[in-house]
Amino acid sequence: MSTYMDEYKSKLITADQAAKLVQSNAIIDYGMFATKPVDFDLALSKRAGDGLENVSIRGTGTVLPVPEVIKNDPQQLTFQYFCWYFTAIDRKAGDFGLCCHNPFNYHEATILAYNPDFSNLWPDFWCCQATPMDNSGCFNFGLGNSHNRGLALNSKIAIIEVNENMPRCLGGNDEYVHISEIDYIIEGSNTPVFCTPPSGAPTAAEKKIAEQIVAEIVDGACIQLGIGALPNLIGNMIAESDLKDLGVQSEMFCDAYVNMYETGKITNRKKAIDINKSTYSFSLGTQATYDFLDNNPRCASCTVNYTNDPSRIALSDNFVSINNILEIDLLSQVCSESSGLRQISGTGGQLDFVVGAFHSRNGKSFLAFSSTYKDKEGNLHSRIRPYLTPGATVTVPRTQVQYLVTEYGMTNMKALSIWGRAEALINIAHPDFRDELVKSAQEMKIWSRTNRIPF
Repeated sequence: MSTYMDEYKSKLITADQAAKLVQSNAIIDYGMFATKPVDFDLALSKRAGDGLENVSIRGTGTVLPVPEVIKNDPQQLTFQYFCWYFTAIDRKAGDFGLCCHNPFNYHEATILAYNPDFSNLWPDFWCCQATPMDNSGCFNFGLGNSHNRGLALNSKIAIIEVNENMPRCLGGNDEYVHISEIDYIIEGSNTPVFCTPPSGAPTAAEKKIAEQIVAEIVDGACIQLGIGALPNLIGNMIAESDLKDLGVQSEMFCDAYVNMYETGKITNRKKAIDINKSTYSFSLGTQATYDFLDNNPRCASCTVNYTNDPSRIALSDNFVSINNILEIDLLSQVCSESSGLRQISGTGGQLDFVVGAFHSRNGKSFLAFSSTYKDKEGNLHSRIRPYLTPGATVTVPRTQVQYLVTEYGMTNMKALSIWGRAEALINIAHPDFRDELVKSAQEMKIWSRTNRIPF
């Protein structure tokens, strides 16, 4: 009688054997974030310059170790690396022309992976780290559900790289691929799964921002925390607050959620959907966070279309979305992902949650930022500028911006006129830059004696 183990053995190959299957002009997708393959990547990199040409590799949020296909092919004789969302690794590679950004709204990733209109962009090869096969013949995607399953099913050759250290993250939906749905299996070297270092101590400005946002959250709210130190700080403040019966629907499950669970703040009882479960699509955090997610039925790993679809976000009342931005102009256009032309991160799910939270009944979307930053020479600059830095990407258009928060205050931009927006932004700018911003607003003809009457 045939068993899953028989099929497993028949599909088992080495990383080098898998790499030899790749032909010129192939498109390869790596697993997202911490599910990026390690052994397959190393084996594939050895083929740089061996006659293999024009191989395009797509990643999402590249984490350590640095992809060997980048390191071993600096002249790009064989490989070109692309990424849907930039991390520090992608930024550095981009500085040398070794990584190119693919812009998108994150909730669309699942759609692109399944929609035949984009079949010309589906991968020839897909490879992802996953848990060992279970008794049902399934490999769990662990820390990176995202759009992995869609890519696996629609790739020409699907390869699983088994890592025994990968947490088993329960669904949800689409959190696995069955052995019958893949072509090959690599038993990996079981490298440690990438973990982020604990967040550093918050600044005084971050504390002031966090305090204002936490004061706006009500019992029963559904919380989305974005990537970065500030959202984690806010989550930890929530854990120390008197709030109760909070829910979670987020693209990322971050460290602060564990603290919120341990202090009894998260119950998910008041959610409109996925009651009693925290829904998320990937996780980046400490080992303690990964241990919390492992086989935890209170958390549900889902596709990113499920977690980030604005219409689904809006179903829960009192939805609160909290994200960072890099700069904003006096017209209230927000850049959260680039420094001029230099790609820093990506749109990711920020716009998804900004839109979804606003459409939730009594929902609130917060875009938070310290009012200033210092350059390499120690000079102070305002993040509120007359115009965005030339080349900067508009992540959130002014029509979608709701709450903006700095250490100097909070303002709701909805329904404000262009004049009113300039006034509101200047009021939350660093005092040292306000006169300069007023002068710029006058030159831009968005400043008038009627700015304060009434919007």
